[in-house]
Amino acid sequence: MRLDDLRTLIVAIDTSTDMLACSAAWWTPEVFFDDTPSRAHIEVLASNDHACRRQANVELVETVRGVLADAGMDMCDVGGFLVGRGPGSFTGVRIGISTAKGLASGANVPLMGASTLDATAWTSWRAGVRGKLAVAADAMRGEVYPALYVLNDEGPIRLFERERVVKAAVAAQEWAAREDASELQLTGDGLVRYGTLFEEAGLMGRAVERDLWWPTGEGLLRAAASPEGLMAAGSTDPALVLPVYTRLSDAEENERKRLGLDASAGSRVTGVADELAGRHLQLRPMGAADAEAMAELEREVFAGAGHEPWSASAFLSELADDVPTPRTWWVAHDNGELIGFAGGMVVDKDVEILDVVVSQEHRRAGIARKLLAHVSYDAQMLGCSSASLEVEDGNSAAIALYESLGFSEAGVRRDYYGAGRNARILTAPLPLVLPVDAASPEPTAAAVREWPLPAPARSEEECEQIERRQLVLAIESSCDETAVAIIDAEGNLLANQVSTQIDFHARFGGVVPEIASRKHVEAIVGVVDAALEEAAANLGLAGGAIAPSELAAVGVTQGPGLVGALVVGVAFAKGFAAAAHKPLICVNHLEGHLFANKLTTPDLEPPFIFTLVSGGHTMLVHVRAWGDYEVLGETLDDAVGEAFDKVAKALGLGYPGGPVISRLAETGNPKAIDFPRALNSRGDYRFSLSGLKTAVTLYIEQETKAGRTINLPDLAASFEAAVFDVQYKKAKNALRETGAREYCIGGGVAANPHLRKMVIEKLGRQGIRVTVPPQNACTDNAAMIAVVAREKYLRGEFSDFRVDADPNMTL
Repeated sequence: MRLDDLRTLIVAIDTSTDMLACSAAWWTPEVFFDDTPSRAHIEVLASNDHACRRQANVELVETVRGVLADAGMDMCDVGGFLVGRGPGSFTGVRIGISTAKGLASGANVPLMGASTLDATAWTSWRAGVRGKLAVAADAMRGEVYPALYVLNDEGPIRLFERERVVKAAVAAQEWAAREDASELQLTGDGLVRYGTLFEEAGLMGRAVERDLWWPTGEGLLRAAASPEGLMAAGSTDPALVLPVYTRLSDAEENERKRLGLDASAGSRVTGVADELAGRHLQLRPMGAADAEAMAELEREVFAGAGHEPWSASAFLSELADDVPTPRTWWVAHDNGELIGFAGGMVVDKDVEILDVVVSQEHRRAGIARKLLAHVSYDAQMLGCSSASLEVEDGNSAAIALYESLGFSEAGVRRDYYGAGRNARILTAPLPLVLPVDAASPEPTAAAVREWPLPAPARSEEECEQIERRQLVLAIESSCDETAVAIIDAEGNLLANQVSTQIDFHARFGGVVPEIASRKHVEAIVGVVDAALEEAAANLGLAGGAIAPSELAAVGVTQGPGLVGALVVGVAFAKGFAAAAHKPLICVNHLEGHLFANKLTTPDLEPPFIFTLVSGGHTMLVHVRAWGDYEVLGETLDDAVGEAFDKVAKALGLGYPGGPVISRLAETGNPKAIDFPRALNSRGDYRFSLSGLKTAVTLYIEQETKAGRTINLPDLAASFEAAVFDVQYKKAKNALRETGAREYCIGGGVAANPHLRKMVIEKLGRQGIRVTVPPQNACTDNAAMIAVVAREKYLRGEFSDFRVDADPNMTL
């Protein structure tokens, strides 16, 4: 066999810095050992490395197309993609990886990841630099990602084990204190921002040429093709290629510090009746106040099992600042009772699971899985690529759980738990194998699988059916749900998948944008795959999931929403559509909430009045025609959903607040407390919730100070009544003023049964036809985005591949 027969066209991209790097090259394995290539030969065909500050998401797909055109190729010729995993700008890395995941998924080809630091070192090597090289990549906030290499004629050799982040001044001091400091040659984009610090340390005199400070597409290719790069590549499934962050989000770091330092964090008095506080399972990082309860639960679970339980002091020591390796511990609690916990220790790039405990009465409820999901996610963020643990041979329930998460046996430790009681050593790649569904809000959803996927086996009749259906896939990622839906040209919803992140944001009392963005990157491929499989099943196709090439178009939420979350969805959709040669359709998230009503009432036609009530928006809209919207009024401060969350937080009821308050209100008296109704005069369509929120807070403080237990059902019902009375009155006035005879609602709060019942009954008695969306289409979902995308597809309204996320998009 000729080597030319083995070569593959690979496209490499990196957006971890303010330089967009892209190259296309022939990738040819050079040496085989047991059918495994130990290195690869690279023949670069075309490159385009250029500055693109804050424009990477705009330029990346077209840059890939341009490089392929320069090489005399197109997307159909690509056999694989390669992406820089960082470390670097969090947003930049996510743009590159999300786009690459979309490209590889859309083309059904392998995706590899490589270190941006290694790519920077190879860039200098390619320019002839030899000797010791110090890379200072910009981590912003006064920090750099430092890395040391020796460059010989074969290539760069790492002098470090794992990526890390330190203050730029610390890196300069460390390098200046080395015995070989005079031999160090400096590179990296961190020199642009912090060059003065390295100059003061006497290091800048041997900096390489400025043009070499950034990674290039060729450098990334050479890093991946090296023996070290091939060993570190791991799976080529796009679902499993993840960014290298080196640290947790600020919110997570701050919460850990707070919980660890504040021993009373779990005993705050709120004045809320104990039996009503924390009415649903929540997970959070372990705090010092948890140690005694953890030790007690450990003793209960392992009593008589021959297992020496951890003590409270042992658990407390895991929170110490001077532990030699990073730890991550999570606890599960319900109604104020600690019911489970799990923890792990990071060693090199493996997280060793130290303990997993769930109370006897709460087993078989998925709690252990959720705890391990959180521990393993933290480990991934700290650079781990695998997990390991010991389990007693014969513990079939635990072994079955671990195997379902992707663990497999790696060895046996004889007599580990005593004479004749062996331990099975299990290992698993990260991320763990986790389900994709709204009821299981786990951080990852990628199973270990064969990739690329086999081509679907279709009969001629099935192919005709798919072509006739004109399937449109839609992606929603504007906040904390990763959602994908598929709809056909006739409006039949064939798939609707949602992966939520509620557990991860609950401990913060609201959505943390950085965490949301990270979760979208992890989940998006798995959710898309699940939707493609669901659609095939609903169409009765026996030959496998819908292939990207069988779609008619790809839709995606462009805005408004959290910019980091939107970027992931938009970048993936652009790559996916471009690789599958499908048109791209951008959708306004707010219009999606409006169109969700067509899922219930397909014949809904303007003119009508629409009320949007969600966590981020509250507005009253006169829909004069599709695409012709007059916003009559918006909130001046808090959105309705936001007010629900803030009131729930004040009561200690957890996040999200809407469902909890709704359940409490079912048995409450809505007239028990006379809360204010703001801006309730006729002709004023503006909303204001801050005064109501303040009134509720003052009421809580007054009742607590007086020593009276708050009647939560009455408070919840009275609060709801104050909110919904205003919504109803403004809708009624708008209907009268415009003459419209139809009304509909949308947004997460539209799922509230009391609001739905009120508008249906009250407006219905006035001869108004009221439409409410399905319950599962009220909160953020892709079904509503699919409905809008279908309409645009039928009208031929397609988007350019240079579009970017628009967090401030208006209706």
